[in-house]
Amino acid sequence: MTNSERPAGDGPGQAVGGQPAAPPGRQARKVIVASLVGTSLEWYDFFLYATASAVVFNRLFFPTFNPVVGTLLAFSTAGIGFVARPLGGIIFGHFGDRVGRKQVLVVTLILMGGATFLIGLLPTYAAIGIWAPLLLGLLRFLQGIGLGGEWGGAVLMTLEHGDPKRRGFNASWPQVGVPVGNLLAAGVLGLLNGVLSEQDFLSWGWRVGFLLSGALVLVGLWIRLTIAESPLFAEVVDHGETSSMPLVEVIKRHPRGILVSMGLRIGTDVAFYTFTSYILVYLTTNLRLSRGIGLTAVLIGSAVELALIPLFGALSDRFGRRPVYAAGVVAAAIWGFVFFPLLDTRSTPLIVLAAVIGLMTHAAMYGPQAAFVAELFSTKLRYSGSAAYQLAGVVSGAIAPIVAIALYQSFGTAYAVSGYVLAMLLITLLAIVCAPETAHADLREEHPDTPVAPNPSPS
Repeated sequence: MTNSERPAGDGPGQAVGGQPAAPPGRQARKVIVASLVGTSLEWYDFFLYATASAVVFNRLFFPTFNPVVGTLLAFSTAGIGFVARPLGGIIFGHFGDRVGRKQVLVVTLILMGGATFLIGLLPTYAAIGIWAPLLLGLLRFLQGIGLGGEWGGAVLMTLEHGDPKRRGFNASWPQVGVPVGNLLAAGVLGLLNGVLSEQDFLSWGWRVGFLLSGALVLVGLWIRLTIAESPLFAEVVDHGETSSMPLVEVIKRHPRGILVSMGLRIGTDVAFYTFTSYILVYLTTNLRLSRGIGLTAVLIGSAVELALIPLFGALSDRFGRRPVYAAGVVAAAIWGFVFFPLLDTRSTPLIVLAAVIGLMTHAAMYGPQAAFVAELFSTKLRYSGSAAYQLAGVVSGAIAPIVAIALYQSFGTAYAVSGYVLAMLLITLLAIVCAPETAHADLREEHPDTPVAPNPSPS
């Protein structure tokens, strides 16, 4: 390993940013665990809302509309979280590049958990009328602000610790928080749905999952407060190189990185929310099947994806980010046309198979995604640059279930939804083609997309 590649604090007792460093391997593992636990809790909160939108909120907060319109409105409030995520990314990205990754991650966890806990206490439409969906939307907005700042910080903490040759693997662990959170959300609601009567579940049972968030956040905070700051960011601080306006500077210096990171997300998100959220709507609304079947399928698929994301992250370290990511895009595009015919069989094993393979294709994209996006930007601007990735969520994950519902209503066939997934994945494939290979880039070196004008030499 060259000196330029050596992590700060590489030797026992060596200081990192003015503080004693733990042995690098142990510190990296500790950071990975902290990021995984915190991110899992944040995504649990986020997915709990999305899952409840499909099976609860349409009936309790929008009861005056027919089932299809009520579901659309419920998913619209879910989409508010995606609109808020870029704002959260900008706000917390600024402070993450100014004061550090660790402090920001503590704040985002508190914000996300607090909003989720309050949703569990929220009165329904029957109790307070129009204020119920309005307050629901506000709390979803706060969830989005928290998650928008969470993702970048968790990824950067894992990316900037440890062995540079394992960045894809290390940075994939916050991504594992997505299926873990989805698993927890679907599992909690599935368990409550299975042990409670329909009346009890809709009356109070659905609230339990949201109220649990309060206790889970305390666990996440305890873990996060024990980790050290990113060594690469500590070097930036020690050298006095932090940016006063990181968002402005990242737009000037990394325009291609911003566009590529947005493109990488669009198709990935649309495929994911089709395979995990729209499946619940399609099975319950169009096929009139029990919501438990869809929840079970998503639960099993998330468990499989959980194991595969680090594998694909590690493969991207060996073969590069671009080829692994592209393979996932092609597989997801093909599976989009197999997915709905399997659901139409109404066979539970085939429905589970549809969800499992769909999430396997997503894992191939999502495993290398974190490192791929973060490596597009220089260290002092990386948090703000990664926040730009959140912008793509507004036109992808935020509206994917809504677009899917509208397409099916307009064309009367799920192949219209498959075509939509294909079109969005083609955008992601184009982003991969335009992206540089970043797997072996030195994160200590500046790689601006646009030339930086040299300082004028003195006359």
